[in-house]
Amino acid sequence: MLKAALGSTADLHLHTTYSDGQMSPDDLVELAAGRGLKIIAITDHNTTDGLAEAQAAAENHADIEVIPGVELTTRADGVHILGYFVNYGLAWFQTELARLRSSQRQSIRGTVRQLRDLGMHVTWRRVVELAGRGSAGRPHIALAMLEKGYVASTDEAFELYLGRNDSVLTEMVHNLTPAEAATMITRAGGLSVLAHPAYLADLESLVIELKGGGLVGMEVYCWGYDRETVTRLLEASRRHRLLPLGGSDFHGLEVTQGRLPGDVAVPLRPVRRFMALGRVERPWL
Repeated sequence: MLKAALGSTADLHLHTTYSDGQMSPDDLVELAAGRGLKIIAITDHNTTDGLAEAQAAAENHADIEVIPGVELTTRADGVHILGYFVNYGLAWFQTELARLRSSQRQSIRGTVRQLRDLGMHVTWRRVVELAGRGSAGRPHIALAMLEKGYVASTDEAFELYLGRNDSVLTEMVHNLTPAEAATMITRAGGLSVLAHPAYLADLESLVIELKGGGLVGMEVYCWGYDRETVTRLLEASRRHRLLPLGGSDFHGLEVTQGRLPGDVAVPLRPVRRFMALGRVERPWL
């Protein structure tokens, strides 16, 4: 696994308590600043509610910038689309995010029911309590499973039940195709990036489809990716003329068991190109 060298300055994939993270936007910005990061992106699942708080916190640090972002769930297995520099104040954009969150909530409840059918009596009430003000998600189910002793770690919960293999996840009723998600971000004035693509089926066809919706980048540098995986994804990004980006996909100390913002080496050159592209004709920033 490639980890960041001392002096890494960007992490473009971070979550807060407004979705399924374990740290508030204030605390996350403080942590990132303390680790020497200069550019971070808050990319909560299907919500932008934590952005104002994070950007306000960044005002206390002259040398850190918070990019407004979001991570959209799609109906394709494992395909998530990151959106950056979106004009998130648009009413239609917030309406669509609310529909996604409502559908996600139904999906998580369905997953809890399936776990109970397997003899793991995780309660919906406890999952909501663990979520706090954020949207209930898989990490909260994993924490509830850990509390009950059904798994030895949250990582085990994902490996056995909540990930791609042997998954008990329930499909969302209202969801977007990957191309629709990319188009939604483009329509809102943002830049779309394909999240954690290493294990996606038929990546070539997916990228071609997404470029039609405005895709500008893909995550090449992600937590857990070894050198061979990074090399393969870097070649794909060059082949399709996409910016090679990435981040830690940090959700919180309790969930990720030691993963921290900045723990993934993201080269600064494509980040600079990305920042320049994001600032073009975006008066709301």
